[in-house]
Amino acid sequence: MKNKEIARIFTEIAEYLEMEGVAFKPYAYQKAALTLETLKDDVEDLYGKGGLKALKGIPGVGESIAHKIEEYLKTGKIEYYEEFKRKLPIALDEIVAVEGVGPKKAKVLFEKLGIKTLEELEEAANTHKIAPLFGFGEKTEQNILQAIEFLKGSKGRFLLGEILPIADEVLKKLQSLPEVERADTGGSVRRRKETIGDLDFLVISSNPDKVMDFFVSLPGVVKVWGKGATKSSVRLKEGFDMDIRVIPPESYGAALQYFTGSKDHNIALRKIAIDNGFKLSEYGLFEGSRMIAAVSEEEVYGKLKMPWIPPELRENRGEIEAALAGRLPELIGYGDLKGDLHVHCNWDGGANSIEELAEAAQAMGYEYIGISDHTKFLKIERGLDEDKLIARNKEIDQFNQKLADEGKHFRVLKGCESNIMADGSIDIADEVLAELKSSPAIAPNTRFKYSNHGFALAGLAIEAITGEPYSDWIKREIVDAGPLQSLVIFINLKL
Repeated sequence: MKNKEIARIFTEIAEYLEMEGVAFKPYAYQKAALTLETLKDDVEDLYGKGGLKALKGIPGVGESIAHKIEEYLKTGKIEYYEEFKRKLPIALDEIVAVEGVGPKKAKVLFEKLGIKTLEELEEAANTHKIAPLFGFGEKTEQNILQAIEFLKGSKGRFLLGEILPIADEVLKKLQSLPEVERADTGGSVRRRKETIGDLDFLVISSNPDKVMDFFVSLPGVVKVWGKGATKSSVRLKEGFDMDIRVIPPESYGAALQYFTGSKDHNIALRKIAIDNGFKLSEYGLFEGSRMIAAVSEEEVYGKLKMPWIPPELRENRGEIEAALAGRLPELIGYGDLKGDLHVHCNWDGGANSIEELAEAAQAMGYEYIGISDHTKFLKIERGLDEDKLIARNKEIDQFNQKLADEGKHFRVLKGCESNIMADGSIDIADEVLAELKSSPAIAPNTRFKYSNHGFALAGLAIEAITGEPYSDWIKREIVDAGPLQSLVIFINLKL
């Protein structure tokens, strides 16, 4: 799908517009990018079936942005984006990935020091060229160097949320092939690690040649590292590698266990096999030269006197001991989630009404949702003032009454995403916020985030815990406390 590539371009367009000091338009591109990233449908398929009208039907996509999507689908580029790149030839994704360096600072660094790349940024910081610039200083320079070191440590890794949709798409394509009897992902993506280095696929097939041909010809492949009879490796345009192996059915379970990992888990498992007089490898579990388990993972673990261990636990952090003792924890699944306390509705620019959100939540098995719309300080987000918040709360009360009359136990909680002002006050009057106490779902924002003060405060929970008005607590503990590098407060509310 081209959704993510177009989303990346729109994100960078928003950053370029921020550099130029353009108001409102960056948000439009950010919103379109977010929609495309989470869109289940392939934008190219939508366009093929419904043309420009179908593109304009995507939430957050208006006339201008729809034409730019069309341009990319037809030509592979967006001229508006190319103009920005010619004007400001910066490796924007590299520079703004550095904590504390946003689009506007990236522009200053380019104009004053000619910095275009991460390497040039690091060199400038190491030679103390950044600190003298207006709006930077020695502390910012030090923070930049620390942030670059952090990026180096995570180089070559991709967030699970970025790579999982691609993995799922490739897996579905493999599973749809008539030559494929079974296909699975392996490695860290199967273990659902937070970051992923590359993708591994395992396949059972009676015609490996066709599977290999299909794999190396997948859309987005920019380099074929190797193509063999039962194994191939490619690089995708997103910057990561994918490997595929065709495994004989009789050893598929052992191979799936081995290539899922982790390395530490496998080493510990092999030691247990040796202690029991066996030998474990990707080909199977052997007693001497006789294979005693290999067809399924359950069979392999069972022969080692333990239940099947979920991939998410396979890190050699006590899961093997727990399995041997019959004490494996039960993983939390999607079916265990009871609700979502941070949802935006169409009162503040969201795509769906309160009733539509509630219906979708009930279909997911939720028991509640918290509607946490933006408040008035964020005008660009169509933030609600006191009158609108009261009106929205009334709609929620009426809807909850309707649910009760129908004998449903689902509940919509009233909340808001309010803003903490420079003097510590909240941008919504206390008497209106007080309406939320009966069903608290509140997530205050703060303007301090623009000056290295990043925190999330559950204001009503603070009041309950400290016994004082949360605005007084915020003013005393944060505003009057002096400069902070960062402050994060997490408070869990048990309903």
